[in-house]
Amino acid sequence: DDSGGIVDDLIAYWHDDEHVLLIPNAANTAEVVRRLQEAAPEGVKVVDHHEDYAVLAVQGTRSDEVLQKVGLPTGHEYMSFVEAELGASSDGSELGVVVCRTGYTGERGYELVVANSAAGQLWDDLMAAGEEHGIAACGLGARDTLRTEMGYPLHGQDISLDTNPVEAGLSWAVGWKKDTFWGRDAVIKVKEEGPKRRLRGLLAVDRGIPRPGMGVTLTQDVPLADITSGTFSPTLRKGIGLALIPTMVAEDAQVGVDIRGRREIF
Repeated sequence: DDSGGIVDDLIAYWHDDEHVLLIPNAANTAEVVRRLQEAAPEGVKVVDHHEDYAVLAVQGTRSDEVLQKVGLPTGHEYMSFVEAELGASSDGSELGVVVCRTGYTGERGYELVVANSAAGQLWDDLMAAGEEHGIAACGLGARDTLRTEMGYPLHGQDISLDTNPVEAGLSWAVGWKKDTFWGRDAVIKVKEEGPKRRLRGLLAVDRGIPRPGMGVTLTQDVPLADITSGTFSPTLRKGIGLALIPTMVAEDAQVGVDIRGRREIF
């Protein structure tokens, strides 16, 4: 926004000069649509397709094999997409699928954008194709552990209107060369002066598992921040978390997290 806060992190599918598909966080769609519609210049139409499409994320080391088995393209570059057709829908028309080399797990994978009416059939086809590779249905809770292990920020927790992209480690996603965008002066100032805090990963020394909202301290009496994301890492078998830590704190410093009245070291 104008103050440099993060309204949302979204992906823009640039089809051509007249057609761009934006996919924000699902729970934040209404706010993104409202802002874009209010700011749209003459000749630009912003249409809310939130109820029209589904996004299925096929993630993992065998994701290519699964997609190939159902006839979808694979192997394109990260953050690129390919439009494909996958048989006929119930009304006899061709079933269009947008295959994007993205995902929020830290592993190789794809996100498939498909019409809501065809999403169920595509889901069933993917599950059947992936059976020999050990495919499993995965909800947002499981995805959350993977993205936290990877250090990917989550909208509404690690990033929000109170967080700017520089301190969140998202400078790579900002179009710095653009002449203008919402909050440009504010975020450029932060970039030039340096952020006062940065989103950092925390790893438990012992058995503590951090959760959002738990306090982080440098010593027993020096509060630093609150945990923004925290969970048990299935890969590391330890508690991990993210927090916006003041930049004055060394990256290898030990901090404490208040876990139900106990100060656990991270």
